[in-house]
Amino acid sequence: MELTLAIIFALILGAFICELIDSSLGMMYGTILSPVLLIAGFDPLVVVPSILLSQGISGFIAALFHHRFRNVTFQLKSDDSKTVYVITGLGIIATIISVLIAVSIPKMLLKSYIGILVLTMGIILLLKSRFSFSWKRIMLIGIISSFNKGLSGGGFGPIVTSGQMISGRKGKSSIGSTTLAEVPICLTGFLAYLATKAISDWHLALFLVLGASTAAPFGAFLTSKFKSDKKLKVILGALTVLLGIWTLAKTWWLK
Repeated sequence: MELTLAIIFALILGAFICELIDSSLGMMYGTILSPVLLIAGFDPLVVVPSILLSQGISGFIAALFHHRFRNVTFQLKSDDSKTVYVITGLGIIATIISVLIAVSIPKMLLKSYIGILVLTMGIILLLKSRFSFSWKRIMLIGIISSFNKGLSGGGFGPIVTSGQMISGRKGKSSIGSTTLAEVPICLTGFLAYLATKAISDWHLALFLVLGASTAAPFGAFLTSKFKSDKKLKVILGALTVLLGIWTLAKTWWLK
C-alpha cells in the first residue's frame, strides 16, 4: 500500500485515539486498530507486530503516568505490582506459543472464542457479579488474554481489565495494572514475530508508535478523573459487551 500524507496522518490520528481510549479504560487499542488496519488492506503479518510494538512502548509511558496520577501504586511489593507479575509471568510464555501457531489456527474459531469470552465478561460486569479475589484467577486471566494478544493483536485489555474487576479489584487499579502488564506481553510478542522474520515493512510501526505514545499521558490523566468505581464498572461493562458483540458480528456477518 502506498502511504500518502493523508494515510500517514490517518494512521497517526487513529493510533492516538485508540491509545487514548485504551490507556484511560484499559482496553480497545488492538481490538479496534487490528481489524481496521486489516480492512484498510495492510498485511496481517505487518499489522499485528506493529500493534504489539506500538502498544508496548505507549503502554510503558501510560503506566508511568498512571503511577504519577496515583491511579495505581507500582512499588515493588504493592498489590498492583504483584498483579502485574502474576499476569505477565505465565502470560509471556502463552504469548510466545500463540505467535508460533498464529499461522495455523482457524481464524474464525479464534475470533468467535474471543468474542464470546469478551461478551461474557461484560455481562458479568453489568450484572455486578463479583467473585472472591484469587491469584489463581488472575493467573488464568493472564494466560488466556496473552494467548489472544499474540494471535490477533487484540483481546488482552477487555479480558484482563474486566477480569480483575470481577475478581474484586478497583477500577483504576485494574486499568493501571492492565496497562503495565501489557508492556512485556506486547514486546515479547513483537520480538517473537521479529525472530520469525515475518515483518516486511516498518513504516506502519513507526506511525503507530508516534500516535500512540503521544496519547498515553492524556489517557492516564483521564483515568485519574473518574470519581465513582460504580460508574466505571458500568462504562467498562457496556464497552466490553459492545466489543464482544462487534467481534462476533465481524466474524460471522460483517465480512
